[in-house]
Amino acid sequence: MMRETNSIRAKLAQFLTILIPILITQAGLSLITFLDTVMSGKVSAEDLAGVAIGSSIWTPVYTGLAGILMAVTPIVAQLMGGGRREGVPRAVFQAIYLSFLLSIVVIVIGSLCVPFILGRLGLEPSVETIARHFLSFLAIGIIPLFGYSVMRSFIDALGKTRVTMFITLTALPINFVLNYLFIFGNFGFPKLGGAGAGLASALTYWAIFIMSICIVIKAEPFASFRLFQTLPRFNVSRMGQILKIGIPIGFAIFFETSIFAAVTLLMGHFDTVTIASHQAAMNFASILYILPLSISMALTIVVGFEAGAMRYKDAKSYSYIGIATAVLFSLCTAALILLFRPEIAGLYTTESAVLQMTQHFLMYAIFFQLSDAIAAPIQGALRGYKDVNYTLIAAFVSYWVIGLPAGYLIGTYTSFGAFGYWIGLITGLAAGAIVLFVRLRLIERRMHSATGKGS
Repeated sequence: MMRETNSIRAKLAQFLTILIPILITQAGLSLITFLDTVMSGKVSAEDLAGVAIGSSIWTPVYTGLAGILMAVTPIVAQLMGGGRREGVPRAVFQAIYLSFLLSIVVIVIGSLCVPFILGRLGLEPSVETIARHFLSFLAIGIIPLFGYSVMRSFIDALGKTRVTMFITLTALPINFVLNYLFIFGNFGFPKLGGAGAGLASALTYWAIFIMSICIVIKAEPFASFRLFQTLPRFNVSRMGQILKIGIPIGFAIFFETSIFAAVTLLMGHFDTVTIASHQAAMNFASILYILPLSISMALTIVVGFEAGAMRYKDAKSYSYIGIATAVLFSLCTAALILLFRPEIAGLYTTESAVLQMTQHFLMYAIFFQLSDAIAAPIQGALRGYKDVNYTLIAAFVSYWVIGLPAGYLIGTYTSFGAFGYWIGLITGLAAGAIVLFVRLRLIERRMHSATGKGS
């Protein structure tokens, strides 16, 4: 469980104890998408492009709505930090109800909108069919995936991040085997190609959801909260508290992730080689993003715990430990891309045209690293303070008002072509990092002025 620390060394030790399992967990979750992409690409470029388009539609929807459920983390962390343990079960169970409602809404709206969206993208018929089937299969796993998001937020908020790490590591071989069976049609299973990756992921989501419920019911310290001993009534007031924090978190994440999806969709008029190359490079950049993202999630936990106890000087120390760690990671990942671009591109394809273009896209991915290393940890720290509305506005302006229009103009009216969209993304990420840093400094000064406990 989380504890108070009195030195930078102790803070760093506790931070790393929480961070490392989150990092492994996020790596595992990203590897599920990585396996889907790589294994689909081994079938054909059309299957890779179909999964790319399907993922581009699904990812911002999932991350945005799951972001709403992430409100559980700062709520539980602050309750525990403030010694108000009795409020935890009620908050978590209202989030479970909310996850079910969100799942139903997504399934219903998705069934109506996905055919319309895909039909308007001007895709090659084979790519459109693969994307549609991929999303249809994936829908089977929406309810357990959102439910697991709540369970994970609860478990992590208590500082027990190793538990979710264990669940994710268990899910990896499950997903790999299911991909092997359904993508390639081995051992008598139907050969579904890229669409089979959607079915494999959906079944994997069911597995991790059931696993998390069993752990929360039977293992300590989770069992002591008795989450499932009684079923509390749907509480509109408590639901409103979750939504007040969760909706800004969810929309901020949606604005951030959807700009990447929007770029992929806007690039639908390029040929299959360009789409496949873009998706391969973007997938790898997304894998690297797990480093600052994991730091962000760890900061929400530790900053939330300290803010709940009104130890704002300690919360500030954790924030800068997180940012420094992320910057160090970003330098390492930039060097990784520079040194191993051909090998990285070769993980996704054996087609020479796709291989060469992917390497060019990877060069632009290098510039994502520093902005992400600053912006993502600050977002996590602000969520720990429950300061979420500014992040929402900053995400919208920096990505959709600055980043996407700049990318469209450069990509459409200059010789950069498809690479111009990536330049726009880099511009948006840099703008977001700057304004978020300013906000964090203002919050820290406000807390210091109000309590005299920070500097």
